[in-house]
Amino acid sequence: MACPYFYPVEARAGSAMLPLGDWWKGVCHAVPGTPEEAGGSGCDTTCNLGYARGESTRFPEGEGPDAVRFTISSHEVAAIGIYYVVERDHHPYAHGRLEYSLSAGALATTLETATLARQAEAYVESYLRRQRES
Repeated sequence: MACPYFYPVEARAGSAMLPLGDWWKGVCHAVPGTPEEAGGSGCDTTCNLGYARGESTRFPEGEGPDAVRFTISSHEVAAIGIYYVVERDHHPYAHGRLEYSLSAGALATTLETATLARQAEAYVESYLRRQRES
């Protein structure tokens, strides 16, 4: 469950058990208009693992979400289906189904936020890398 404010940029060695399928280097967007490299304020772990409320000094106060999780629902010739759940206090906050176009190498579904879209793409990139390696 990645932090909902984490924008993954570069995959690093990791495990398929990690929320985005790898350990990602990225940018924290928890403070609107003030992105910061993840890890700069101790949020590298919570960015990748979610539930940073009370752990990261950048995490916003209020009723917003705590984490995002993804799963592959289908892998067809032209597209990969993905389900996502945005959580608050370990309960669903928002959810939906996405489609990733293999020919375009990008999401075919439009999302509200670039951060959520990038997390979904990072998840698929990690999944595809593991598929190639196996």
